[in-house]
Amino acid sequence: MKEIIGQLKSYVPEEPLESVQARLGIDKLVRLSANENPYGTSQKVREAVLDYVANNDANYYPDGYAASLRQALSEHWDIPGDQFVIGVGLDEVISLVSRTFLCPGDNILVSTPAFSEYALNGLIEGAEVNAVPCQPETGHYDFPALLAAVNDKTRLVWFCNPNNPTGTYETVEDLRNFISQVPKNTIVIIDEAYIDFVTDVPVPTAMELLKEFDNIAMMRTFSKAYGLANYRVGYMIMCQELTKYVQTIRLPYNLNSVSQVAAEAAFKDEAFLKDTIEKNRVQRDKWETVLTDLGVKFFHSQANFIYMQIDEAIAEEWLKVGYQVRKGLQPGWLRIGIGNAEDCDKMQTVLRQFLGN
Repeated sequence: MKEIIGQLKSYVPEEPLESVQARLGIDKLVRLSANENPYGTSQKVREAVLDYVANNDANYYPDGYAASLRQALSEHWDIPGDQFVIGVGLDEVISLVSRTFLCPGDNILVSTPAFSEYALNGLIEGAEVNAVPCQPETGHYDFPALLAAVNDKTRLVWFCNPNNPTGTYETVEDLRNFISQVPKNTIVIIDEAYIDFVTDVPVPTAMELLKEFDNIAMMRTFSKAYGLANYRVGYMIMCQELTKYVQTIRLPYNLNSVSQVAAEAAFKDEAFLKDTIEKNRVQRDKWETVLTDLGVKFFHSQANFIYMQIDEAIAEEWLKVGYQVRKGLQPGWLRIGIGNAEDCDKMQTVLRQFLGN
């Protein structure tokens, strides 16, 4: 066993809903701790999956190249299909990237707080983690400090945009400026898991940077805005030369057929996606208005969650009435997923009572 494995802490998911309900004796529990889509899954996905299951047996391996899904993605982004790595959620893709490009003694660069899987996978490969705190007042990346932290051992730089857990969005121009100043053998990875929720700018994605730089990668997932968290589908786009190295170690039949069918159907249902984004925007704006009125510090979010600095005891008050939020990311901070209108109203009522307003 790798020595480092015994020193690491594994990802600890939230307590299962059924267990929490039984422990607290409550009938309803809404999980707002995992950034899932509260509006469910597209009906077109349900229909596509049921049709596939009804007309296909499970005795054959899936298409190991995910050809149909790959073609749909390739046509949409106008990028050759061989530049895509399709994985079992972005968790697998993050693992593949780390395994491909990191060696013991390398280092990775992250802004903190950050999605824990970036650092975890780097440590597993024997790399050192160089963590640069975000700007404390805004939650945005501290680009000058990040640039200063890049050295000749920096192999991967991880950006989540909008960032998890802060919810902050960085402009394409700021990302371009950063990438233009790092060494060509440093790969900058831009994880756009939450990019669909951005409404502050008309074209938030940094996909255009793929045409300008060979040392970047773009990541996307179907788990969030598309409502496919249970199907586990994510993908990455890189230059052809780098993609072939990652594909070399990807398991040959990693993504099952049902997930491929579900993702392709979801990708084509633009109406469901737009509806989810608009509902999230309305409730997110309302949350920010309420928090501002109550004097609660938060970072302006462009994701489907909000990160706030508050007495963590409020999490237990919300849990008592059936709402589970994310604790433990930073002392004195909570990340709350943005639920539907009814749930947001109820949570805000509890918050006002907790704060004596």
